[in-house]
Amino acid sequence: MTIKKLLKQYHLRPSKRLGQNFLISQKVLNKIIETADLSKNDIVLEIGPGLGALTKELACRAKKVIAVEKDKRMVEILKGILKDYQNIEIIPNDILKLKFTKLDKVVANIPYYLTSPLIRLFLESKTPPQEMILLIQKEVAQRICASPPKMSLLAVAVQFYSQPTIISYVDKKSFWPQPKVNSAIIKISNIKKPVGVDIEKFFKLVKAGFSHPRKQLINNLPGQQIKKALTQCHLDIKVRAENLRVEDWINLHNQPEQYCAPGK
Repeated sequence: MTIKKLLKQYHLRPSKRLGQNFLISQKVLNKIIETADLSKNDIVLEIGPGLGALTKELACRAKKVIAVEKDKRMVEILKGILKDYQNIEIIPNDILKLKFTKLDKVVANIPYYLTSPLIRLFLESKTPPQEMILLIQKEVAQRICASPPKMSLLAVAVQFYSQPTIISYVDKKSFWPQPKVNSAIIKISNIKKPVGVDIEKFFKLVKAGFSHPRKQLINNLPGQQIKKALTQCHLDIKVRAENLRVEDWINLHNQPEQYCAPGK
């Protein structure tokens, strides 16, 4: 049964507030599954399973699927649709309010508004998943995977913890209702916390560096010897934040405090 017919059967309409755009392309669904590369030992988290199209595919390949759905209306439908799957646990809750201690992978078509807080939630977790395969807005995927001279605070934040890669782009016609923008499948792998980095100090420095993105770094970091710090790191003293790699920020972070103090 198609998504439209299912919703009609239950007298429901997609929620704009929850950013519900259901994936209707089997080709895209297959690409997500292929990218996830699941095994029968994997515990997988899906956020916003909607009507369970992706959930079923995950359940056929993984040891267990934890499906977190905020929309209580969808939860009731899911319970009926997925009743024959013994390895699916449906949790009716807001994903941002939950904590998980053991996950192998996160695989999901997530609402656009959730992208940044959701990725941050898992990357900063004490027990992050091994990988995340997400269907997100195309422009956000490009920002996350950017390299100099198009770095942003978001790109640095994600690349600090992991290696993000755009797998493929997805046309907006692959969804119903159709969103206004295209999407992308993104894979976030090699998730770990860099050793020897004071994370609070690191991000204080990076946020200060991007406080005025078009200004040179020496104008955003008012430390007394910022020029010396840049020189020590083999960087142009006229460099802007968007030109720095994560490795450059880590090198600046490792300089003496007075060289590039971001201020109080």
